[in-house]
Amino acid sequence: MSPSFTVISDPADPRVEPFLDVRERDLVGRRGLFVAEGEVVLRHLLASPLCEPVALLAAADRAERLAELIGQNGAATPVYVAEQKVMDAIVGFPIHRGLLGLGRRRAIPSASRLIEGLGPRARVAVVHGVGNHDNMGGLFRNAAAFGVDAVLLDPTCCDPLYRKALRVSVGAALITPYARLEPADDLVGLLEGAGFEVVALSPSGRQDLKDYRPAARTAVVFGAEGPGLPPDILSRCATLRIPMAGGFDSLNVATTSGIVLHHLTSRP
Repeated sequence: MSPSFTVISDPADPRVEPFLDVRERDLVGRRGLFVAEGEVVLRHLLASPLCEPVALLAAADRAERLAELIGQNGAATPVYVAEQKVMDAIVGFPIHRGLLGLGRRRAIPSASRLIEGLGPRARVAVVHGVGNHDNMGGLFRNAAAFGVDAVLLDPTCCDPLYRKALRVSVGAALITPYARLEPADDLVGLLEGAGFEVVALSPSGRQDLKDYRPAARTAVVFGAEGPGLPPDILSRCATLRIPMAGGFDSLNVATTSGIVLHHLTSRP
C-alpha cells in the first residue's frame, strides 16, 4: 500500500466526514461538492480538466488499483483506505464498487461564454426540463460518445453531477463542457446570435431526422418525456421527428438523444 494512504479504522473519524451517509447527502446537497462512485467515474475525475478531486476513499482490497489510477494526477489529494465493513459503515450501505471520490467542479462558464468559445463547426445539445437523473446521465453519456462540443441546461434541469446521474453517465459529465442557462436567458436567441441553427425534437416535427442535413453550427434541443418542449421554443425552431411504428409517438429522451446526436455528428 502506498505510504501516502491514510488507514481509517473508525467510521466516525472526522477526516472522512464528507463521505458519511452518502445517500442522505445526495438529498440534502454537499455544498458544491459531488461524489464519484466506481473505477470508471473516478478515472474521469482524476483526469478531468473541468473538475478536481478533493479526497478519495477506497476499500482495502481496492487500494492497489486506486494507486494505479492516481498516478501523478492525484498526488496532492488526501487518500483514505478502510476495511470493507468500515467503508460500508461510513457510506451507509454496502458499497460493492469499493472506490469513492469527492470532487469539486471548477468555475462553470456562462452559457454565452461557453458557446462563443466553440469553433466554426460545432454541435451543441440543449436539455430543457429534464429532472430525471437516469435520463440526464444517459444524455451526457451520449453527448460524450458522439463528440458533442457542449451541453446547455435550462434552469429547471437536474444536476448532472448528482451521484446517480454521474454514475449513469459513466463520468461523461466530468469531461463534457456544459453550462446552465439563467432564467432570463433567451435559449433560441442566444444560440442564433452565436451563429447556430437551432433544431428541436418533437413527435409532431415537420421533418424526418433522416432527411435533415445539419449546418456547420447546429444546436439541438431535447425536452422532458411527457410534456416535451414548450410551444414558444418549438415555434422558433426547425422541428425534427423520428418516425415510429403505429401506436407509439415518443421515445425515452436519452434514447432519442443517442439517435439524434449520432445523426448530427456523422453528417458532413
